[in-house]
This record gives sequence, structure tokens and C-alpha cells, in this order.
Amino acid sequence: MKNGHPKPLRQTWIVLLIFLLPLISCQEKNEISLQGTWRFTMDTADVGIKEQWYLHKPGDRIQLPGSMAGNNKGLDISTETQWTGQIIDQSWYFDSIYAPYRQPGNIKIPFWLTPVKHYVGPAWYQKRLTIPEDWQGHPVEIYLERTHWEVMAWLDSMYIGKRNSLGTPNIFELTNIEPGTHTLTLRVDNRIKIDVGVNAHSVSDHTQTNWNGLIGKLAIRKNPDFEIRNVAVYPDMKDQSAKIVLEVYNHTGEPSNTTLNAVATGEYDYKRHLPPPVEETIKLDPGPNSITARYKLGPEMMTWDEFEPAIYSLVVSVGSGHQYDQCSTVFGMREISIEGTQFNLNGRKIMLRGTLECAIFPITGYPPTSVSAWKKNFKAAKEYGLNHIRFHSWCPPEAAFQAADELGLYLQVECGAWATIGNGEPIDAFIMEESNRIVNAYGNHPSFCLFAYGNEPGGQKQAEYLTDFIHYWKEKDNRRVYTGAAGWPVLEANDYHNIPEPRGHMWGAGLRSRFNRAPLNRNYDYSHVIDRFAKPVVSHEIGQWCVFPDLTEIDDYKGILKAKNF
Repeated sequence: MKNGHPKPLRQTWIVLLIFLLPLISCQEKNEISLQGTWRFTMDTADVGIKEQWYLHKPGDRIQLPGSMAGNNKGLDISTETQWTGQIIDQSWYFDSIYAPYRQPGNIKIPFWLTPVKHYVGPAWYQKRLTIPEDWQGHPVEIYLERTHWEVMAWLDSMYIGKRNSLGTPNIFELTNIEPGTHTLTLRVDNRIKIDVGVNAHSVSDHTQTNWNGLIGKLAIRKNPDFEIRNVAVYPDMKDQSAKIVLEVYNHTGEPSNTTLNAVATGEYDYKRHLPPPVEETIKLDPGPNSITARYKLGPEMMTWDEFEPAIYSLVVSVGSGHQYDQCSTVFGMREISIEGTQFNLNGRKIMLRGTLECAIFPITGYPPTSVSAWKKNFKAAKEYGLNHIRFHSWCPPEAAFQAADELGLYLQVECGAWATIGNGEPIDAFIMEESNRIVNAYGNHPSFCLFAYGNEPGGQKQAEYLTDFIHYWKEKDNRRVYTGAAGWPVLEANDYHNIPEPRGHMWGAGLRSRFNRAPLNRNYDYSHVIDRFAKPVVSHEIGQWCVFPDLTEIDDYKGILKAKNF
């Protein structure tokens, strides 16, 4: 095999494992930030792999975390711009009335906000990094919180691998890497190689933009000999306890008896709960191990809901000395279930009052990765009396779940797709893989209450595929409720239906719609719709109607998306 050829690495001096980890915080891992200035170049002809660009220094520079557009990199907008997203009215391209706005220097597109730059294709990012001497012999991982989209990686001349998660961190692990200075090269490609749908809010220029870059936490870190790779927490309300399932990797190559410790702290407002810690002796075989422990919380157990969202912080450790690893995660004691046509949370019926989150971030063109930014958005929803957010055909970063946990919001998360499914195309496997990555990364968060494949599926075999999807997750994880998709179909396997009815303004209704034929009121009866179903119904996208824009807001668009369509 030639150096740099993108096939799995076989050299004996470096052993590579590529996998996706949950976003747990591992306190004892030595870490070097990869934020800052990177070398950069676009690959408009897609020749970089063939020409081995990882062996050369790109001539430009870029700041990460960030996107190409946020660094003013990319191509100018023109009539040749290759947008990601359906354009229903294409008259801008040929109607004479728009001719002045098709001229270079005066481009104004009417179908959505205009980015300062646009680029679809591979781009290369490169950074020099130094592996400390005391990392010798330890496993090392490269942690990229969110890339958009596909990322390939090389260390010096050696190809590491490829990852393509849209909604979770992409992580590469290496072992037996030599201390000293190395060159890390990343090739990020935002072309739609797996057909999640050009209108999916995970990728579309309709909303967050089909950006190219890396955001959030970027780091390289040393892992211990006993490495905690996953911590999953399953609340048991009846037993007043939580089952903890740890995935621990023993890098020593030898079986070992060691100690597992777990400490949980529950908090809400000024209330605290400190249940007795857990300490157990465990055996770790070489390689991967799955360890289960039971954490008794007792009658003083605090529960999580929209009114009193008590959150437990859990710190778990294994081993000692250089074999020691300590990780933290959060969980909430709550149980969501279905009772007839209603949702039940912790034994009490709840009513979802929600809105969509469509990944609309005009300042950056990509989602924030800070808790404070998400709290600002979610508090606005809470102030309107809402308790539910649906992430339309995308999955948010870790910070969104943290904010929702603290504020008491019920989230519907989706696998980044608005696609044709069930035909055996790569999208089918991607959805299953991505759903597992999402649950592994964010499944402990109590706000993660509802889960679906994505939006409005196409395909003659969609019902069969989605039924299998639902059955898979019901059997695997009881911490949330499941539906096949938002929009349709109505499936027997659904825990609840997320369908277009009831809706105050149906497509094509015109003056016959509820909103137009009579003054608004609170006494409207939707029983003629709901009585058709024996399960809860969450109405799908009820707020679609024309509005007059506030033109005074144009000056507020100070980021990478400009309101030039007025």
C-alpha cells in the first residue's frame, strides 16, 4: 500500500481505530487544543488526494473553529452558484425584472438570505502539532466536535480514515504514535455524498447553509490505559435507582481487576441530593468491556420535568495511577410513556406546546456550540409558554441538550434527513448509524424525549423501513418515545403520530382555513381529527403562512448571511 492512499492503515508502527464517542467529559485526559490558525486551501478541481496535498503546505490560512464563509473564504455569489436546496420559483435566473440583480457586484437572490461567500466541495485544513514525551505508548485521539460534512484525516503521510457524522463529534483514535512534531491534515467535503435530501435542515442553504468547516471543541488528547469510552444511564423510577452501563477499553493487553467508583449529585434551584456513592471491584479483559452497575438514589430522589428540571451530575472513574480514567455525564430521573392518546411524564399527563428549530443562524451560518447561546433561544420559547422543541431534520450540538435539560424542555431530535428511504441506498445505512451515534452521544440527557428518522420521507418502502427503525429503538432504549418520521406515515409501530393534522391553515385552504374564515379563538375543537387515532398526535408544522417582513431588521444581519432579498 502506498503512503497516503485512502485505505485502512496496515503499517505496524501505528494502530488506528476510528469510532464515534459520546460527548462525556473526561477530566483526567491530557489535552491540547487545536483551535487557532490553520493552513488552508480550496480544492475546486478535487485533485488533492491524487496529488497528495497532505504532503504539502497549503498557502492560505484560516481560523478554527469556524467556517469558510465566516473566514471570508469561498467563491463569490453568481448565477452559477451551486446551491444546496430546492428552488421552486426560478424566475430570478431568466426574468428581465431581476436582470439588475444578476450582475456581478449587485447580486441579490430572492429565494433566501445571501451568503458573503459560497463553496461546495473539498477544502484542506492543516496544522502542526507536538505530541509530548509522556504520551509515549498511550492511545491518542483527535476530537472534532462538529465537522460539515465528511472529514478525512492524515497524520504526516499516513492516512488515518474518514468519518461523516452530521450531528455528533467525529473522533479518530491512534495508538503507538511517536512523540514529537507531526502534521495533521484534514480534508472536509460538504458535497452531498449520501442523499439526506437537499432540503434537509442539516445541510440546506434554506436554513443554516451548507457550510464547510469545523466548529466547537477541537483537540488532541491522551487517553489512559483504562479508557472510559461511553457512559449510558438508564433511570428506573419504580426502583428509585439508575442503571449505569460503561464501555471501558483496556489498552494494557492483560486482564486486570480494578475499582469502579461513581458519585452522583442531584440539583435544582437551591435543592441538592447527595445519594451514597457506588464502589465496586470489576474485571477488565483486554480490549472492550461492558460494565453494569446500579446506583440507588432512594426516596429522596429528585425528578426532572418542565416545572422542576432536577439534573444529576454523575462522575464515574475506573482504575488508578496511569490506568485511571474519570468521566462525567448528566442524567435526569424521568420516565416518558404513552397513555392512550396522551403523553405521560413521571405519572402525570403532559401537553406538548412546541415550535420548530430549523437551524436558522444568520450570523454564523452554523449552529452555536455554547450553552449560553442555546439558553437565550430556549428562554424565548419558554417565555411564550412553550415546553417542546422539534429539531426539523437535524440534530443540535451537545450545548443545546445541556440548555434544554436546565430549562425543562422536551426535545424531538431527528437524524438529519428529509429523504427517500427504504430502497437499499446508502441513506438507509447512514440513518441507522447516525441514530446510534446520536443516542450514544446525547442519550443521557433528560430533555431528549422524542426521536424520529427525520422529515417527510419518500420511497415506496418507507413504511417498512421506518417500522424496522422504530422496533429497533424500542427494543434497544426505553428512555424516550419514538415515531417514524415527522409529517407521515401513520404507522402501527409509532408511539405517537407527528402528522399535518390538526392544522389551522392547511395547504390550499385559502379563505376556508380556520385562521381566515373566523376570528381567532381558544374554543376550537379538533376532536374530528384526533378521534381517528388511538395514539397521541403532535401536529406537524402548523405555523406555515405568509407574513410581512419587518424591513427595519435588515441592518441586524451583520454576519455571513445578508438580507439582500428586499
